[in-house]
Amino acid sequence: MPDILSPDCVGLVTPQTHHFSTPLALDCGRTLAEYDIVYETYGKLNENHSNAILICHALSGDHHAAGYYSMQDKKPGWWDTCIGPGKPIDTNRFFVVSLNNLGGCKGSTGPNSINPETNKPYGPDFPIITARDWVKSQARLGDVLGISQWAAVLGGSLGGMQALQWAIDYPKHLRHCIAIAAAPKLTAQNIAFNEVARQAIMNDPDFHAGHYYQYNVIPRQGLMLARMLGHITYLSDVAMRQKFGRELREGKIHFGFDVEFQVESYLRYQGRSFVDRFDANTYLLMTKALDYFDPAHECGDNLAAALTKVLAKFLIVSFTSDWRFSPARSREIVKALLDNKKEVSYAEIKAHEGHDAFLMPIPHYIRVFQAYMQQINIPGEK
Repeated sequence: MPDILSPDCVGLVTPQTHHFSTPLALDCGRTLAEYDIVYETYGKLNENHSNAILICHALSGDHHAAGYYSMQDKKPGWWDTCIGPGKPIDTNRFFVVSLNNLGGCKGSTGPNSINPETNKPYGPDFPIITARDWVKSQARLGDVLGISQWAAVLGGSLGGMQALQWAIDYPKHLRHCIAIAAAPKLTAQNIAFNEVARQAIMNDPDFHAGHYYQYNVIPRQGLMLARMLGHITYLSDVAMRQKFGRELREGKIHFGFDVEFQVESYLRYQGRSFVDRFDANTYLLMTKALDYFDPAHECGDNLAAALTKVLAKFLIVSFTSDWRFSPARSREIVKALLDNKKEVSYAEIKAHEGHDAFLMPIPHYIRVFQAYMQQINIPGEK
């Protein structure tokens, strides 16, 4: 039974859906005539609406960031370690909003949603989405909730990139920007990993050019391989070695190609379980959004120039074992902010967990995160 009654848990939560009928023009040149956004809230919005926090999710994340849906749930939301009473994102102080991005597969309009023009799932016809598109749609949700300025916009990995885009596109609409385990753009190696993952999906015989919904099948093998590849990049070599080493499942070698090493078993389990909860077309969209993120591109590849007009205060956090988004990438953001004489705090956390460290209850990380959040001023707070 989940620990719903724990004093630091937000308890049982219920997702909400808002339908937008105002068209949304996208970076790709297309327009979504209408769309839904699913979101959850934790805590209470204060009288002057000054205590709101926006959580932006990573590639495979969604709106369910904290709490439980039922007493039967085995696991809480994906960032429950950091959201709740007394936790870094303290719901005794903050009103927290967590949403599922457009293009997602957990209720917000995406490839597995019905296209009103055809009455069939969008599938591959769903438009390519960028971080800037997400931020625009998130700003509209803020308007619906009566939030004209966020106390902070934050996230890890792709979520941190969205937070950075927020500070650039809506400088007056957030007081703090917190980007954890993020980067100002992907390296060629990262783009390469994403391309291999996409090729695994698109070359699955059950992919059907993205129209697999109509055939009542899933590109299971391709999506499983994509997730296995992703997990290799999310964990560090040290974390892999500490967790699995070269341990054999049955203590001996069988001289075959079935699962023999524990790490093989782990990767196959992660791949198979992911297939049952995530959509392949959404995976393609999310990796493309990662590839395209590059706010400095329109400023002659000068990140400092891209950050000239930001007004928020920043917290940038990296992890020593994260080779997917290494500390050097976070320091690029810090330097660009300092070049503009912006207020920025930076923490490089020693950790062995790799890129996934931002999801873990690492004591030093939690202390740094909590200390920063505690000093965020909330107008009208007693």
